[in-house]
Amino acid sequence: MEQRKVGNQGLIVSALGLGCMGMSYAYGSADEKTAIETIHEAIDLGVDFFDTAEIYGPFENEKLLGRALKGKRDQVIIATKFGFEISPDGKITGANSRPEHLKTVADQSLKRLGVDYIDLFYQHRVDPNVAIEDTVGAMADLVESGKVRYIGLSEAGVKTIRRAHAVHPITALQTEYSLWERGVENEVLPAIRELGIGFVAYSPLGRGFLTGQYKSIDDLEEGDWRRDYYPLIQGDNLNRNLDLVESVKEMARKKNAKPSQIALAWVLEQGKDIVPIPGTKRPTYLRENVASLSVHLTADDLDWLAQKIPVGAAAGTRYTEQAMKMLDR
Repeated sequence: MEQRKVGNQGLIVSALGLGCMGMSYAYGSADEKTAIETIHEAIDLGVDFFDTAEIYGPFENEKLLGRALKGKRDQVIIATKFGFEISPDGKITGANSRPEHLKTVADQSLKRLGVDYIDLFYQHRVDPNVAIEDTVGAMADLVESGKVRYIGLSEAGVKTIRRAHAVHPITALQTEYSLWERGVENEVLPAIRELGIGFVAYSPLGRGFLTGQYKSIDDLEEGDWRRDYYPLIQGDNLNRNLDLVESVKEMARKKNAKPSQIALAWVLEQGKDIVPIPGTKRPTYLRENVASLSVHLTADDLDWLAQKIPVGAAAGTRYTEQAMKMLDR
């Protein structure tokens, strides 16, 4: 398994991580036994970077990952995220990155994960009501205490990143990045490369649609978050975006690969400082994803894909209007 350096503080992880969210949240039903088998097989295949968050469930995904990794702590890098106010009955009621809150949340995440420290602790969304300097100062305290090794941000804009990094080194920025979501390329990626911050790409498979397996919303289970909250597959957007997927499928045929492997290979080719974390809850898809590391896209291949799927080609926003307002830009 290829290893990649994330940031300049010493974090090194497998070139491909595993997003665990769908094992207990957002993407329809999931079977815990199969999910744990997937996590164990990932470790066997050399994947050591596992991503979760307090709101996935809420809380249930961290618990699941903790059960799956029991006795395997020294083989893995665990990343989790904080940043929301969650009511006792599991309702997410808003952002909360107050220093006292995040320190309490860190202790709760440690307990749910069953570990003594968190490798990478992200602020999930920037809290507009709390100065980033205060939040990062509290995260730095967690590093000092040994509860956290490295700190990160998710969906933060350049100004926020610079302010945060001035308080304590930011190891990683996690933001959506894929063939049909390339908003980080103009400003964010150049800025974090200047600062020596690594990039973790979530949803590198376009929330599953770049795999080519979905033709309509009806292909998704009832209760799947994407049916109601993913504008790229709503209304007329769907057919336009599925046309883009046809180009991925065409390249896959040329390379004797799966469309998912082309999509992941493309992200992997965007820089050695980028680590995609595709999510899956089944061993079959995990193996397909890991095999993308053996798919080589030439400069001509990348140029062809750039022509077929130029920046901004995808129709629709990646979140609903309300959720888009939570992104720091």
